[in-house]
Amino acid sequence: MKYKAVFFFLHHSLQAERRRRLGLPPEDPSTVKSAAPSSLPIRPATKAEQMRECLRSLKQNHKEDDAKVKRAFQTLLTFVGNVAKNPNEEKFRKITLTNLFFQERVGSLKGGVEFLELGEFERMEGGEFLLLPREKVDMAVLNSAGSELDSAIKNPFFGVL
Repeated sequence: MKYKAVFFFLHHSLQAERRRRLGLPPEDPSTVKSAAPSSLPIRPATKAEQMRECLRSLKQNHKEDDAKVKRAFQTLLTFVGNVAKNPNEEKFRKITLTNLFFQERVGSLKGGVEFLELGEFERMEGGEFLLLPREKVDMAVLNSAGSELDSAIKNPFFGVL
């Protein structure tokens, strides 16, 4: 929202400067539409944008170990892909958080579990498991997750900015 206010200010400053250079009188403030920050529409972040931000954060939090980040992204892609291919198989929709393989590749990295939770996985049984309930399997969300992970893996500039 802060950026929109800055943009608004810069836009109108440039318009005023342009009018001055063209020899036009300053704009009458009573005819200018008010665009106070509170009147600007706020668009909620889409699931894909939230996932992308989560992956960016994961990469930034662990930028000292690129190989570990890439392995985490690939592991997450495997989890998401397995569910997408086999939505009825509980073994693909349930992840044991204490599993050493999972901990080493995803669970120990800040942002890994959060990404799965954005994909509708839920903590179950005292926080020991992540489970994606069958009724919450959404192919559009899984495809978005897969697409974001694929981009994060292939784009060498992902998360740099």
